[in-house]
Amino acid sequence: VTWFDAIKFCNRLSEEAGLTSCYEIEEDQVRWNRPSDGYRLPTEAEWEYACRAGTTTRWFFGDEPDQLGEYAWYGEGFSGSPHPVGEKRPNPWGLHDMAGNVWEWCWDWFGEYPKDPQTDPDDPPASDRRVLRGGAFDVVPRRLRSAFRFRFRPELRFRLVGFRVVRGSRR
Repeated sequence: VTWFDAIKFCNRLSEEAGLTSCYEIEEDQVRWNRPSDGYRLPTEAEWEYACRAGTTTRWFFGDEPDQLGEYAWYGEGFSGSPHPVGEKRPNPWGLHDMAGNVWEWCWDWFGEYPKDPQTDPDDPPASDRRVLRGGAFDVVPRRLRSAFRFRFRPELRFRLVGFRVVRGSRR
């Protein structure tokens, strides 16, 4: 699925649920209407926060990859394929497949992190790649760490790429 496919899906899901769409789309330009209450892609910071689930270790279950097979589909090479969500153990917050299975699109453009500590940072300036997180079924353990990030062109589609949707707080 392309990043644009994921954005369009979020808007369609929002409309079907009677919510305000998060994205305004004009050809290949997308603007996020932040006050909207609809479904959207997580920011990179939100994705990592959800993946870590309050932990500070390399993976949400610890610093050694010995338990990775309990939580993630990985290391299958290109002969593997995506698996149904929820067949492995969830992270401490009950979220499945935060590591492995398929890379997940985030809202953000890929760029260098700021040098100073950040809390829920804004999207870096536009580049030609969007952020992917989580790893996929074909990667090695180090690419499944909670902090590992990857990038991909938003108009491209690849069988190792998917997405998850989020909604803002209902407060």
